[in-house]
Amino acid sequence: MFRISDFDIRISSEGGLVPKTKVKKEEIIAKLETQLASAKAAVLVNYKGMKVSETEELRKILREKGVSFNVTKNTLVKIVLTKHGIKFDASLFEKPIAIAFANTDEVVAAKEIELFAKKNEAIEILGGILENKMIDTAMVKRLAALPSREELLGRIVGSIASPLSGMVNVLSGNLRGLVNVLKAASEKQASQ
Repeated sequence: MFRISDFDIRISSEGGLVPKTKVKKEEIIAKLETQLASAKAAVLVNYKGMKVSETEELRKILREKGVSFNVTKNTLVKIVLTKHGIKFDASLFEKPIAIAFANTDEVVAAKEIELFAKKNEAIEILGGILENKMIDTAMVKRLAALPSREELLGRIVGSIASPLSGMVNVLSGNLRGLVNVLKAASEKQASQ
């Protein structure tokens, strides 16, 4: 027998009440679709064996970097991937999966999870999503090895500034030489 608390106040197209669990699943799917659509990259991990405190520590680290970390039922993740046309290997979903969505930088989620996995053997990188395509574990690890966006911007600024400072040094060296020649010439004229 159903209780009224088992149902949401929404009414289905058939005129019946919609179960809360179905409504909750639809909300989770909608949230995952939004996150996937706005993410530059995502990393899929097997979190089995992690303690709650370790999961919370990883969430905190990722949150500070602008990455969201979701533990979701595999069936819901499959639905979202299928809706987005992302082809995946079904064997990937034989383990419990959590997804880290990176919205600002393609590298940051992979880098932070890789660093965390070195300290915590319970977490395993299973693959990822980049440019609406599945990537394997090796590709995620290569992404983790890349410099972050901020590091790359710093290198670009350094590369631009380096030739300019060299040019300033050359020009100031020539000016110093000219000043020294003029000073010597004026001293020579003054001594005559």
